[in-house]
Formats: sequence, structure tokens, C-alpha cells
Amino acid sequence: MKKNEINRRWFIKNAANAAAGIAVFSTLPKSTFAGDGTLPSTSNISKENINAYSAPPRINFSVIGINHGHIYSQVEAVTRGGGQLISFYAKEADLVADFSKRFPQAKLARSENEILEDNSIQLILSSGIPDERAPLGVRVMRHGKDYMVDKPGIITLDQLSEVRRVQKETKRIYSIMYSERFENRATVKAGELVKAGAIGKVIQTIGLGPHRMNPKSRPDWFFDPKRFGGIITDIGSHQFDQYLFFTGSTKAEIVASQVGNVNHPQYPKFEDFGDVTLRGNGGTGYIRVDWFTPDGLNTWGDGRLTVLGTEGYIEIRKNIDIAGRPGGNHLFLVNQQETKYIECSKEPLPYGELLVNDIVNRTETAMTQEHCFLATELALKAPTQAQNIKM
Repeated sequence: MKKNEINRRWFIKNAANAAAGIAVFSTLPKSTFAGDGTLPSTSNISKENINAYSAPPRINFSVIGINHGHIYSQVEAVTRGGGQLISFYAKEADLVADFSKRFPQAKLARSENEILEDNSIQLILSSGIPDERAPLGVRVMRHGKDYMVDKPGIITLDQLSEVRRVQKETKRIYSIMYSERFENRATVKAGELVKAGAIGKVIQTIGLGPHRMNPKSRPDWFFDPKRFGGIITDIGSHQFDQYLFFTGSTKAEIVASQVGNVNHPQYPKFEDFGDVTLRGNGGTGYIRVDWFTPDGLNTWGDGRLTVLGTEGYIEIRKNIDIAGRPGGNHLFLVNQQETKYIECSKEPLPYGELLVNDIVNRTETAMTQEHCFLATELALKAPTQAQNIKM
């Protein structure tokens, strides 16, 4: 299919959505979009063809720290949005080799400072070891650059206080990539439906984040909460972000929380289960996270999100439909008019493009800074209040 035909289809789809009143970005300035509509994700596109599906480069970006595989989707999101990967730095030879193979156009820098002091770079990405992410972000902002980091982007309240202070001083962007929302097409679609009033006013979200353990593939820091923040801070950060987004809450408190190591005594510091109840000025929420995905499931976790409204509800099966539908990105809508299944595998992912726009225009269209920090604050306060489960 020719590129012009692809662009024409995207334009028609976006125009139709706007006419139906569900195009969530219709009020944004023209500079938000790349002229011919939202570009598709590269998730199902080979690396050889990635440039054909990316916006023309408008910023240069680099990577420092690649200790989690999320860095690959981070790079692809920014590339889709109009970023050009210039260089990267990591200490680990095996991680360097893998990254270079995936992104051969990126130059391996000799040090972190080589990238931080490169005035041609506007944005730094990182998926370093979690306890090192916030200190790096502070250095990035002090060097006059914006920062996009894997979750958890901050793992202590002291780190959060420092990041907030430096961000306010420098006016740089500190964006945490909450990928269960930004990189999940069904969740993006759910956001459009909620904003269009498809289920009335949101009352509650229920976010479930199960994961598979795979201990042999995990580095030592994975089992030390002082390095990764604990289960609620780590996995739960996604669910706090979604709770704030879907309820529209700008203030929230932890009602109750609990954590425990109920089945992994060989890792005494590890937490394999946690849950949280919370309440905000836009609705209530419940979060459950765990490391108990069984080997019989054909994915790393049956991530789910339920959004309850006054006129209906939406349920998202992010990674798998155990009823048998293939793939992920499954959305179920129930309201006063219908019960409907929506397959969302071709929905656009706008976060990367919006973030690049924010970097160029100094705006907050991808995610407000206060939302980013509040989601993190809740994910950090919940463990400090948590009761420990004994079984």
C-alpha cells in the first residue's frame, strides 16, 4: 500500500472520530499533529521499516541506562513522534550489544557526561536501575534537557522532593512513561470513550497488574526493594496513573494498603503481593499487583482495568483474552444502549508525538507535570502505610 493511501486512511479515521465527538485531541493546536493525522505504532512493524512510519525528526534524543527492556518501546514512541536517536550510554557490555543491534544508527558514547554536555540533544531517555533513575533525571534537567524515564521513575519520597524542586527551578519536562496507559491501545481508546461520556461520570477504577516471576532471568537488584522500590511503587505506578487519569482526580489519599511475601521465602526482602484502596476528589480506586502469573498463561500477565461509570462500565484485557480472542488490546463496553466488544490493536498511540510537541512548544499535552508527580507520590506513600501480610 502506498504511503499516501495510508495517510488518507488515517485522516479519514481521525476526521470521523472528531465528528463523532470522541477525538480526545481535537482542541489541541495544529502544531500538535503531523499534518496528515496520528501516526501508527511501530509495535508490529519491522525495525527496517520504522522510519517510514515515523514523523520527520524535530528533536534529537539520547539514551542513558538500559537495564530494563522497556527502553525499546520508549525509543520507538519518541521516534514515532518525531525524535531522532543520536547516541546512548550504558555500563553493561551485554546490554550495549543488544541495544546496538536493535538501533545501529545510535552512537555509543564514552560516558554519561558526553551525552549530557551535547547541546544538540533535547531529550534523554532512561530505563536504568530504578534507584538510579531520579538522580539521573536531576542531572539531566540541570543540563537543560528534558527527561523521559521508565516507571518507577522515582522510588523514595526524598527523591520525589528533590525532583520536584529541580523541575520547578529548571522548567524542564520530567515524564515517566506509564506504559500500561501510553503504550496500550485499548487503554488509549478507553480514554477517548470516557471523555466522550460513553459511561457517564466515572465512579471507580479497578486496576489489576499480575506479572510472571521468571527468577532466573532477573538481576540481583530485582529482589531488593531498596533498588526497585517495592511491588506497589514498581508495578503499582501504572495503576495509580490510570486511576488519576480516568477519575480526573487532582487530589487523592491512601485509604488502606498491604504488602507481603507470601510464597517466595528464598528471597526474604522481596514482595510478591500488594493491594491498595484509594479515594480522591474525582472517584475511588482499587489496585492489586502480584507476581503470580502461572506458566499456563500465554503472556507475562493478564493485566486488566475496569472503569465504572454512572451510565455503564468499560473493561480492558490488556494482554490476553482468556475467552479465546487472539492478541491483546481487548475492550468491552457496557452502557444503557449496548454491550459491545471493541478490538483495539490498530488504535494509534499518541504519547510519543505529544511529548515531542511538548518539548518543542513547552506545553503539557502528553501529561501534566503535576499528574506525573501525584501518581508517583501515591505509589510512594502507599508502601509507607502498608500493613504486612502474614500467612
